[in-house]
Amino acid sequence: MTLGTILLIVLILILLGVIPAWPHSRSWGYGPSGIAGTIVIILLILLLLGKI
Repeated sequence: MTLGTILLIVLILILLGVIPAWPHSRSWGYGPSGIAGTIVIILLILLLLGKI
């Protein structure tokens, strides 16, 4: 259960990090959010398969 909590915290930090709220990150486009979305999908698949 500890691993799941750590993954949840990391996932929340990643999702907060891809919000283009700062001037230097507005020109990045969809790259960071696409990477975060891919990580979320992979984690969900692993969670549903019981690997986590």
